Amino acid sequence: EHKIDAVIHFAAFKAVGESVSEPIKYYSNNLVSFLNILEVAKKHGGCNVLFSSSATVYGEAKDLPVTEQTPRMPAMSPYGNTKTMCEDILRDVVYATSTQDAVIKGIALRYFNPIGAHPSALIGELPRGVPNNLVPYITQTAIGKRECLSIFGNDYPTEDGTCLRDFIDVTDLAKAHVKAMTRVLDTDSDKLEVFNVGTGTGVTTKQIVDAFEKSTGVKLNWTFAPRRSGDIEKVWADPKKANEVLGWKAEATLEEALKSAWNWQVKLREEGIQ
Repeated sequence: EHKIDAVIHFAAFKAVGESVSEPIKYYSNNLVSFLNILEVAKKHGGCNVLFSSSATVYGEAKDLPVTEQTPRMPAMSPYGNTKTMCEDILRDVVYATSTQDAVIKGIALRYFNPIGAHPSALIGELPRGVPNNLVPYITQTAIGKRECLSIFGNDYPTEDGTCLRDFIDVTDLAKAHVKAMTRVLDTDSDKLEVFNVGTGTGVTTKQIVDAFEKSTGVKLNWTFAPRRSGDIEKVWADPKKANEVLGWKAEATLEEALKSAWNWQVKLREEGIQ
């Protein structure tokens, strides 16, 4: 009944470890949900599609930081593979529909590692059950809901032996979507574009723990554990394209992002939610 100009597709299961143990669950949900959106878009005259992709498509990249031209490597997990496959599906649909009545344009945003909460502490991450993401596990451990944080692996080829990632504040990530939506609605933009959404700085898991303790003043109970299947050793973004083309740049510091996550956790406790 209504003309739809654009769709932002966020829907996906996203726990790397779980995807290794339950691949059918991940392929079924992540691929079918995206195909449903594209099928309906084509049926109703086309639209612009903004897809939430992931840095996992780079796998164990040989050259760092990764740019949008960095070759995608074999995925380290079924989760990562679903993101690669969805990017390919979007590409094929975009080019197939460019010569038809139902035109579909697309942008794939390759997220790095979103963390934090809104500065107001009114919106944040509330995992179901045991958190699969690092920072919610940190905050739940710090507030006493979890006994101890496990850092998976301390023998990686990084400064302190722990995995290295590019951690981006979730509010900065949200702002990137606003910029990308403006871009995809522009009739002069390319039919399909890809952007890295990251800070451009690599941070290890241990450095995240240290930064959390420093920014909040809360000591964390943690220990090293064996490596986890599916984890990439190190990856961080070159966000130059997003900076220049989208006019977007990550602004929040690591400490600000971690402090916002902690304030959100405290707010949940105050309201009796966790």
